[in-house]
Amino acid sequence: MLKQSILNKKTGIITYGMTPPKNTHTPEKIEEISQKQIERLTGLDIDALILYDVQEEADRIDEERPFPYLPTLDPEIYSQQYLSSLDIPKIIYRCVGKYSEAELTEWLAKDVERQRYTVFVGASSSQQQVQLQLSDAYRLSKQHNDELTFGGVIIPERHMKKNDEHIRVVDKMLRGCDFFVSQATYNVEASKNFLSDYYHHCQQNELDMVPILFNLAPCGSTKTLEFMKWLGISIPKWLENELKFSTDVLDKSIQLTQKIFEELLEFGLEKGIPVGCSIESVSTRKVEIEASIQMVKDIKSMLDRKQLIEAIR
Repeated sequence: MLKQSILNKKTGIITYGMTPPKNTHTPEKIEEISQKQIERLTGLDIDALILYDVQEEADRIDEERPFPYLPTLDPEIYSQQYLSSLDIPKIIYRCVGKYSEAELTEWLAKDVERQRYTVFVGASSSQQQVQLQLSDAYRLSKQHNDELTFGGVIIPERHMKKNDEHIRVVDKMLRGCDFFVSQATYNVEASKNFLSDYYHHCQQNELDMVPILFNLAPCGSTKTLEFMKWLGISIPKWLENELKFSTDVLDKSIQLTQKIFEELLEFGLEKGIPVGCSIESVSTRKVEIEASIQMVKDIKSMLDRKQLIEAIR
């Protein structure tokens, strides 16, 4: 069970992330898309499916967005109406700033008898106009649905500039966050720096570390690379060059991201940090989506192998 894995601080939790279809699609088109996704995910050995709640983020950066922003279907509606036959836990993202207190309270208070999972996401920038702060979402969750298992977002690259991402994470843990998911991981140095400070801070303050799921996303073209950079994903110059000048960008990105995760996993196993993985495709291109599905299988094999070796030691 996902909840037990999270509460037991288990290493090796693996999830798959998707953005719901555009809400301008006809019901027939949405049904077609959902059936393809169900076919891809059926039988895939994952602990949960993550469904994103998308916000525009236009005020986060001055550069023009490489792909146009189009509103998507609400992730919970998509989960319930189109993905109900997929018998795996669903983690519903909520960009809390776009909801009023009444709207979020209504969402939290329904189906309290059902096991539900969410990730609360804050404002994309200090300039973004919001109706609710993250602290409000944590408070409301405890008031209206104490059984809800909720997580947060970490940005290891922010740690390179401010050196306080571990403090942010611990503060969110104390407010009820039981797990964290990163944005796409291409900067191993930033991620290891965060993990190290997270580990030592928790050791010094006698706190149990919660699972950290590092996001992996294949990059299949220079256009996808541009979009990743626009999203704020930190891609070191050497790695960007490796992708740009590769004869096979997609294959190279898969090799590099798997090596990055392997290094983070080994670091976590050595220190007892519960490291896991969340995989997605930021592109809607079929070849990149299929690569992300294969990556789930490869990462799962890696996790099983590493944990078996660790158990034997």
